[in-house]
Amino acid sequence: MSPTAARKPGATGIRAKQAQDTRAKILKAAIKVFAKQGYASGRIESISKAARSHDRMIYYYFGSKEQLFVEVLETIYTQFNEAESQLHLDLDDPVHGLEQMVEFVWQYYLDHPEFVTLLSSENLHQGKHAKKSLKLKEISGYAISVVQQLLDAGKAQQVFRADVAARDVYLMIASLGYFYNANQYTLGAFLGEPLMDKAALAHWREVIKDTVLRAVRLELPASAATSAATSASAATTTSATVNERERGAA
Repeated sequence: MSPTAARKPGATGIRAKQAQDTRAKILKAAIKVFAKQGYASGRIESISKAARSHDRMIYYYFGSKEQLFVEVLETIYTQFNEAESQLHLDLDDPVHGLEQMVEFVWQYYLDHPEFVTLLSSENLHQGKHAKKSLKLKEISGYAISVVQQLLDAGKAQQVFRADVAARDVYLMIASLGYFYNANQYTLGAFLGEPLMDKAALAHWREVIKDTVLRAVRLELPASAATSAATSASAATTTSATVNERERGAA
């Protein structure tokens, strides 16, 4: 075997790693450029410059600006799911677990403004790029499944309504967080309030939690609540009577 042939597998591995790194750098740069300038104004030249690459490499790896943007959308959703997968949601206490979910989504929007900005940009284009993705359905399926686990745990413990759907809860959490962040400037001007102040952000986070929990928690019917209260009162009376007898016997 020649020295050249012996080096070939290693060289191939290095080239593959370089290609992977170049592709990742282009995607990272594209996220920044599209988030700042939008899809229409985001130029290939700006992306290649930010990635310290060349225009031809973008076309080589992604084919077109449009396909690059599709992969940008897939990437930011995947990153969201990856961050969510690190959560240790409390299935033993699904009410707390749902609060954890709300807090995560809310904080993710705050920590990743590019996520909100890119989705807003895509909505201006009526989701035409997202519709071309073959992966978003799978990605969204995971997000819904996480909520479903919490709801199943809550239903099993009879603390959540049996008729509540994971899709609806997901939309509630996402919309209440997204709308606030995406419209912070116009809403702030309209209401005359600093919506991004620490106190304002903490307040809205609690509003989301309260709204979601009110929607999913199981409320006992009035008759059941009365029965439960009567049982509790009877138990208290019985306990007091037993204690009185024990003191008398002593």
